[in-house]
Amino acid sequence: MDIDDFLNAPGRADGIGHARKLIDLLGIEYIYVQYVTVTGRVVGKGIPAAHWEDVAGRGVQLVYGSTANVATDRAGHYLGHGPEASELLALPDPDTFAQLPWDGRIARVFARLFRNRDEETDPGATLDADCRTNLARLQAAFTERHGTHLRIGTEPEMLWLRREKGELVGVTKPHCYHIDQFEELREVTLRSVAYGRALGLDMIQGDHEDAPGQLELNFAHDDPLRTADRLITYRQICRQVARELGLVACFLPKPFQGYPGCGCHHNLSLWDGGHDEERDLGTSTCAPGVRTHLTGGTNTFRTADGASRRHTIGGIVAHLPALTALACPTVNSYRRLRDSGLWAPVTAHWGHQNRTCAVRVSAPDRIEFRVADSLTNPYLMAAGLLAAVDDGLTRRLDAGPPLAASAYDTPGPRLPGDLGTALAALDADDVVRAALPGRLYSTYTALKGDEWDRFLATTTAWDFDTYLDHTP
Repeated sequence: MDIDDFLNAPGRADGIGHARKLIDLLGIEYIYVQYVTVTGRVVGKGIPAAHWEDVAGRGVQLVYGSTANVATDRAGHYLGHGPEASELLALPDPDTFAQLPWDGRIARVFARLFRNRDEETDPGATLDADCRTNLARLQAAFTERHGTHLRIGTEPEMLWLRREKGELVGVTKPHCYHIDQFEELREVTLRSVAYGRALGLDMIQGDHEDAPGQLELNFAHDDPLRTADRLITYRQICRQVARELGLVACFLPKPFQGYPGCGCHHNLSLWDGGHDEERDLGTSTCAPGVRTHLTGGTNTFRTADGASRRHTIGGIVAHLPALTALACPTVNSYRRLRDSGLWAPVTAHWGHQNRTCAVRVSAPDRIEFRVADSLTNPYLMAAGLLAAVDDGLTRRLDAGPPLAASAYDTPGPRLPGDLGTALAALDADDVVRAALPGRLYSTYTALKGDEWDRFLATTTAWDFDTYLDHTP
């Protein structure tokens, strides 16, 4: 059984014991056992800390449909799994145990999901709708196949808003890089950085972007799984800071027309070798694995012939339409892509330092995937990128010459222009589709297909503004 392999994995018992030491030392009273749904929502259960060892060994049970937000389609049918389905087991991953810096009585731990031991089919097997465990599997398979590993760094843009006369408005003015506007968000920045460091994020830089209230705070790159965990953690931090300051943390990709949207650029590099290093982030309130980063080794993009970088770009460009369904997962996402000229990519080009392209060589040792936005599920996004890069390296794909001109003024294959088109591209791409096996794919596409269907069936103010006086 997969569940027994996980429970008996080397070092896991030590991790459970270390968590107990933190519980006792820090006075932790309650623990969130959390995981991430296919849409990127954090769900789970809470347990009194006195029951840590019991839950670490037996897990907590939740309905299978929780991986799909326990959502129903327009016809009222549950998506992903029906109400008759069994319950999954969420088993804590002790390497992710951390005290919450804003309330020391609470800790959080990520979980891996398994089928119940009483299931008639595949009892105790890894739950195929678990996006986090799926990424861990793909990450290991990629390294075994190529002898190298991918490292990812993200640029999570989002907006800080306040309610003013019933409307949401930016806390600051839309002046890019303006230190005075950055200063307006000083308390947001300082709290986010402090909470981030306490939860294992090596915060490295930040700036005010060019939309109202738009802030980007970056943390150091790492392997895909740890980076995805940290992006989810960063989003939770933003929600908490917003609660404390009476603000609204907004992750919409395109909240305001006429201003740039919120991207989540993924910076990729391919490495040979390296080792885990526990970084001193000024805190000892979390498991060592939370502070651990992959470091050292040789960046293969720096090789003289540039083959690994070329084939990495070739793989991503070849699968851009399907990757867009994971990078831009909402109806609102495509308002960002359609507002041409405001930094978001619109065509499937790549270039050197060309910010209008979908893929940019931002430095000799890294490339930037610019399609992803602020609502992407980082586990699914990284899974899709691993699959595309794997295909590029395996088939030695070449993306052709780089684009030097503005992609906004250059003819070329366009990225999908709406969620429905992107989902169709994903369905037609065997490589990227295979990165979401079984129920992970069917649940994601069912949820997103229903979202697109609901949007098409919804009457809005636009309909009245456009058609009220259409005839006679």
